[in-house]
Amino acid sequence: MEILEIGSWDELQAELFADSWNEDLRRFRSRFAFRGLADSDYRLETTLIRLGGSYAELERHLLRNFKKYAHRSVVEKDSLWHWLSVAQHYGLPTRVLDWTYSPFIAMHFATANIEKFDKDGVIWAVNYVKAHELLPTRLSNKLKMEGANVLTIDLLSDAINSLGELDALASEKVAIFFEPPSIDDRIVNQYAFCSVMSDPTMVLDDWLEIHRGLSRKIIIPAALKWEIRDKLDQANVNERVLFPGLDGLSRWLKRHYSPRL
Repeated sequence: MEILEIGSWDELQAELFADSWNEDLRRFRSRFAFRGLADSDYRLETTLIRLGGSYAELERHLLRNFKKYAHRSVVEKDSLWHWLSVAQHYGLPTRVLDWTYSPFIAMHFATANIEKFDKDGVIWAVNYVKAHELLPTRLSNKLKMEGANVLTIDLLSDAINSLGELDALASEKVAIFFEPPSIDDRIVNQYAFCSVMSDPTMVLDDWLEIHRGLSRKIIIPAALKWEIRDKLDQANVNERVLFPGLDGLSRWLKRHYSPRL
């Protein structure tokens, strides 16, 4: 993977919007998914991996019991991808990893935790179109038939609809990017995008290291975080907007009025 360390706000914008020109459309339409993290040492680990222990064996038990106790009205359809999306959204450990189409929202998540302002941050950018060129035929055909670059949960459900079927692809080490359902305003406002690995034990950055040319790791120096944070706030990219509700409002106000350390 390509690792870049930026030195200014302008350099960061240039890197995040690099390669966004689409000659076929003659429009600036990026094909990258973005993920911002407060510490550049953090890996692209799922909440399932961070659970520890025999987490891969526990996955189906976690999801089965989530489905058992959750109200059926929380999912639009009774499919693996609807349940995984809802479970991830509400904090259940899953193999799903959250991304966004928006570079600015990724910048927010890289700079939202002021307790980490002594650490370099990072934004991962992954070309999901190129990643999908490595999909198995039954999934790539779904995209071709639809004339799309992005997998939806309906397209995925037609091809794979159980953890067993997803695990069957583990030997191929497949990375799948998909759009979650618009469960609430948070998903919509965060311009959410998701990924899963067919092998629940594989960390995505290990997969990206194998498949060179798909990703960039953009390092944000700790010294630049306050400037980025203040400019994002002025641009109205903050917790109040990304987490609609009183909890998001409170998080924004707490951070906004905290003194600079």
